[in-house]
Amino acid sequence: MKSIVNRVFQVGAATALAAGVALSAAQAEETIKVGVLHSLSGTMAISETTLKDTVLMLVEEQNAKGGLLGKKLEAVVVDPASDWPLFAEKARELLEVHKVDVIFGNWTSVSRKSVLPVVEELNGMLFYPVQYEGEESSKNVFYTGAAPNQQAIPAVDYLLSEEGGSVKRFVLAGTDYVYPRTTNKILEQYLLDKGIPAEDIMINYTPFGHSDWQTIVSDIKTFGSAGKKTAVVSTVNGDANVPFYKELGNQGVAASDIPVIAFSVGEEELSGIDTGPLVGHLAAWNYFMSAESEANDAFIEKWHAFIGSEERVTNDPMEAHYIGFNMWVKAVEAVGTTEVDTVREAMYGITFPNLTGGIAVMNTNHHLTKPVLIGEIQEDGQFETVWSTPKGVIGDAWTDFLPDSKMLVADWTKPIFCGNFNIETSKCSGQNY
Repeated sequence: MKSIVNRVFQVGAATALAAGVALSAAQAEETIKVGVLHSLSGTMAISETTLKDTVLMLVEEQNAKGGLLGKKLEAVVVDPASDWPLFAEKARELLEVHKVDVIFGNWTSVSRKSVLPVVEELNGMLFYPVQYEGEESSKNVFYTGAAPNQQAIPAVDYLLSEEGGSVKRFVLAGTDYVYPRTTNKILEQYLLDKGIPAEDIMINYTPFGHSDWQTIVSDIKTFGSAGKKTAVVSTVNGDANVPFYKELGNQGVAASDIPVIAFSVGEEELSGIDTGPLVGHLAAWNYFMSAESEANDAFIEKWHAFIGSEERVTNDPMEAHYIGFNMWVKAVEAVGTTEVDTVREAMYGITFPNLTGGIAVMNTNHHLTKPVLIGEIQEDGQFETVWSTPKGVIGDAWTDFLPDSKMLVADWTKPIFCGNFNIETSKCSGQNY
């Protein structure tokens, strides 16, 4: 890990910066506006609608505490409809028309990439709650989901270990967009570095919403019949997971034969599937609903009360929004303003309890310190944790396993103040992300 990126400052230091800061335009309004940028229709609605509801719950809870800076929070919800260019338009609408102070949103990396130039141009603040491929650090984005070293790399290490089955052949299956392609590029190089031959790595991509998995699952079975232990590393996203897992069951692909470890399948996605045939397949996240802690029990109880159903599950990106939202609140309270540049400075070093136990920390590269968990699917659609890191892992914006990235670090404090500082040249590379 590149130590230069991980300098952390306590929030108290940022408090002094608030002195003399003029009230922002938003503070002159009657409410503080919170933008919610999640797909409520289209292929990603299966995952994102719950995140919209999570933010609404957090806003309601904060208002019940008296609001923020003496004002009520107002959630402004838009629907980018799983349409990647529309994400940019809706982000611009939130910032220019509705004058929101902060945005919580996005799931796919292609949607985040669409929004990125908008929040940078208009100096917005985006909290992004989903695991992603790394290779980015923007001063306008806080990445509260997992970087590859907090999910993908530990998952492969687990599969390679004796505990994970001593896997020798790997299928890297993903949806055809930037997150799976970049993650699989990292994983392919990592596996090669670990001594896995190229012929023992199969890579496959399918479009969003893909529904006909019969041939692909058959190919996976054939690839796994070569006499070497085989596993699938899945970066399949959205509602395509439903027919994918159903086809695994139809063709009798049991976890004992070819385990699947997924990075985008959590409790919400499993809630619509007969999980009986999927017992033992895996997922890597930083949170599971089954985590045993008082904080998690309280969160689940609040969620069920808010949503009006004890059948509704919680999942990892919900925890990421929970952490990010509460960190933002703490930063705003510390500096007495919602002004983006001032709040950004106050975010560094802020801590907040994880729902799994332990403490999340926001680092100066805009990534969290979080634990890594691997869980097995159970018949009830929950996960049983079978492995976890002994402590939190600092998210790394730039992977150590690609030649163009391993010398890059992100640090948004001075004197570096850039998202891609080259430790060999002591210069920032191109744009500051």
